[in-house]
Amino acid sequence: MRSIRPLLAAAGLAAALTLTATGCGPTGDEAAGKPAASSPAGTGGGGAELPADLADKLREHGVDPEKWKNGEWRNWDRDTWLREAKDFVNPVIEGLWKPERMRSATSPTKTMAAGTATGDQGATDPEPRPVEAVAEEKPYHRNAAPVGKVFFDAPGGSMVCSATVVKDPKNPGRSNLVWTAGHCVHAGKEGGWYRNIAFVPAYNDLGRSPDALEKAPPQEVAPYGVYWADWVSTSGEWISQGGPTGGGGAPYDYAVMHVKPENGTKSLEETVGVALDVDFGAPQAAGIPAMGAWGYPAAPPYDGALMHKCVDRPGRLTLTPGTPTMWRIGCTMTGGSSGGGWFIEKPGGKLALVSNTSIGPVTAGWLAGPRLDRGAEQIYTMMSDKFAGR
Repeated sequence: MRSIRPLLAAAGLAAALTLTATGCGPTGDEAAGKPAASSPAGTGGGGAELPADLADKLREHGVDPEKWKNGEWRNWDRDTWLREAKDFVNPVIEGLWKPERMRSATSPTKTMAAGTATGDQGATDPEPRPVEAVAEEKPYHRNAAPVGKVFFDAPGGSMVCSATVVKDPKNPGRSNLVWTAGHCVHAGKEGGWYRNIAFVPAYNDLGRSPDALEKAPPQEVAPYGVYWADWVSTSGEWISQGGPTGGGGAPYDYAVMHVKPENGTKSLEETVGVALDVDFGAPQAAGIPAMGAWGYPAAPPYDGALMHKCVDRPGRLTLTPGTPTMWRIGCTMTGGSSGGGWFIEKPGGKLALVSNTSIGPVTAGWLAGPRLDRGAEQIYTMMSDKFAGR
């Protein structure tokens, strides 16, 4: 059984969010409406040669293929970003994300800076009281199997976010789709696609401390293995308007990744044993008694090793007149929880993903996430259609 069992955050929260599924146990170690580009098949790293088409594309964008292959990001400036949807490449570099490299990755804290409400739209509620994040029960593969960490390389070094395994309508029971934030895959208007994007579900399965993780076997660090993004899509609004503090892209700060295993052939959903529905028609905030956010906060006072959760009654936040209203909940999680899924309980007791962590204040008292609108649904549908039957 793999369940998500949240803390009821306050008196009066009647709904309990519960997810169960059956499946195998741990195995061991674009723009909106436009498809992102696929990573060419094959692997890099070590002495292996990059595929010729990938090497040519990198050179076209001023990127040295050898530096790409060896993980060297010197002189990675705006001129060498791979920015447009068609430019996305993310070849598997087997063994790159070793446990020690995962531990050294930091949170992209700049994306968690304060979002300031500059307009009301009649849809901004009072700031919620802080809700203390609670550590998820261990082992994670039994309590929150669909939740995991995203690892990627940015100009400033190796970074982390959080993400969730979601269902694929065109591949029922065999999904390879992962939901996260746009700013976990693309830098927005000042940059382009990040590199070496990989997902590790149920990271640090037994919830060990960073010191203990140094001696933990690989199957505890990555109980289901490492999954590389071979196709990614985010909103056109995030690409054109997203910024270090969310900017005008914050209400559109979502992304869908299609992943493939670094080793093996079984789908992500088959391996993990569960994937969540995505709900693009969630009711108004007043009609939702409880909404839960999960993730791996990595900015102080957290260290990124442990999965945490917050559950609160959702409110509304409008950043700028004319932009979509975002969800907002009280939560003390910090950077690193970005991209982590927000869930509600549907009739019949099933969980559905309705948002992801996007922004929060420097004081870490609340989080805000986008409402999943028609644009988000188009990206999700496009990703499912692209890999139909595969």
